Amino acid sequence: MTDAISSILSQIRAHEARTLGPLGNPAAAGDARPSGAIDVGAPARSSFQQTLSNAIDGVSQAQNEAGALQQAFEMGDPRADLARVMVAMQQSQVAFKAAVEVRNRLVQAYQDVMNMPV
Repeated sequence: MTDAISSILSQIRAHEARTLGPLGNPAAAGDARPSGAIDVGAPARSSFQQTLSNAIDGVSQAQNEAGALQQAFEMGDPRADLARVMVAMQQSQVAFKAAVEVRNRLVQAYQDVMNMPV
């Protein structure tokens, strides 16, 4: 699975390098844009990357909290009742499944774009 993700990331980087040209400038690659065009590509990438990173961090935090509550319950901590442990575990499971589904849809969208005729 990691090899597939690494392969996709390397394909994205190679495509981006071809698109941007040798200077990292779309105009250098022959991108004919009107003189008044606004380049909105860079902030959108940064924003998407930050959003995705925050979502992954949230999933990780939910899993860590569920694990800590489970361990506290197993050790007999009176503050960690069974209902709270089960709710935390279910929340982390739902968050993880949602993250996996988002990943699957992103990979599918990338594959659809890469298979489009140019």
